[in-house]
Amino acid sequence: MTEKMKGSNNQYQSIPISKIFKIQLHFINFLTYLLVLVFGLTLGIIISFYLKECTFSLQFTQLSLSSLPRTQHLSPPIAVKQERVGLKDFLKPPPIMHDMDDEELLWRASMTAKIAEYPFERVPKVAFMFLTRGAVFLAPLWEQFFKGHEVYYSIYVHSNPSYNGSHPESPVFHGRRIPSKEVEWGNVNMIEAERRLLSNALLDISNQRFVLISESCIPLFNFSTIYSYLINSTQNYVMSYDDPSSVGRGRYNIQMLPEVSLNEWRKGSQWFEIDRELALGVVSDRIYFPVFQEYCKGSCYADEHYLPTLVSIKFGEGNSNRSLTWVDWSRGGPHPAHFLRSDVNVKFLERLRSKKCKYNNGESTNACFLFARKFLPSTLSKLLKIAPKVMQFEHYDRPNKHKLLSFKQNI
Repeated sequence: MTEKMKGSNNQYQSIPISKIFKIQLHFINFLTYLLVLVFGLTLGIIISFYLKECTFSLQFTQLSLSSLPRTQHLSPPIAVKQERVGLKDFLKPPPIMHDMDDEELLWRASMTAKIAEYPFERVPKVAFMFLTRGAVFLAPLWEQFFKGHEVYYSIYVHSNPSYNGSHPESPVFHGRRIPSKEVEWGNVNMIEAERRLLSNALLDISNQRFVLISESCIPLFNFSTIYSYLINSTQNYVMSYDDPSSVGRGRYNIQMLPEVSLNEWRKGSQWFEIDRELALGVVSDRIYFPVFQEYCKGSCYADEHYLPTLVSIKFGEGNSNRSLTWVDWSRGGPHPAHFLRSDVNVKFLERLRSKKCKYNNGESTNACFLFARKFLPSTLSKLLKIAPKVMQFEHYDRPNKHKLLSFKQNI
């Protein structure tokens, strides 16, 4: 029995030892895994922090390098040569077909220098402003008139915007159409068109005289004569008179008060020849033109009253009170006489060229009219045949600023 108890005790004692060993083995394994895990996490954290430090150091280094001045070892930038923009280039007018609306155009055109003397040599020009329905059908005649005098004139054409230019355009008028709007006979938009023409012409600082012409107008003299007449004159040529009849004072609207009174109301021809100072006054007018826009409608015919009234009120002292464009009103009616091919001959043209008229002080001039209208398209072939001889279209008589033709004028 004692032996059995010993055997059982030995068996009992052997079981705990193996269990203890297994427990110790599991604990060692667990501790090993734990150490490996802790080591891996620690290593990962260290590597991650190190990489962040390296990135920050690299960025800081790049920032520091970029803030440093370039050294002589870096390639110098390529120098771009800038062309000098002189005053002449600065004053060059924009292209004829620009994107300015009327308000922008009037504002731009009204700008003027306060110093009268020009700081550069220039050739004064005459701006020929054609107010037309469509094509300038007498263009071949005008082309002969202008030929050889390119530096002494500018051309501007205001035609109906619906005109598509279907007729072949004369070279001298090519590209000279300005941005235009609808114009109706007797309507105030006729004055808007005239102001539009003046504004575009004023953008060229060399333009000193401004002539309004229709498509039915012809010149009565050669270019040198007309150029010299205008450039030498100190007067404006705007017809302005007081007409007490129903077609004069009878068109006045009392609502125009107080800007325009009946005593200030004037009438005259639409076709004018003016200097730069008056042209600036017309495009910058913010007092009288709005009154005409509002109250001169219907049978008022603003083109016969606006400019004569404005000139009489503000520019009367330098005005001759006559137009240089001849029109025949002898047949009566609302429109002047038209001339056909059969009307055109040497005697007729010489008669127009020899007309005399007087200035305000009674002194006469040896050339009363420089232009005439209304000549229909049928007159072109006859005019081309006889005009070069009668009007002395000589292509070599270029105006000389030192030897301009002299005229007996009240200057």
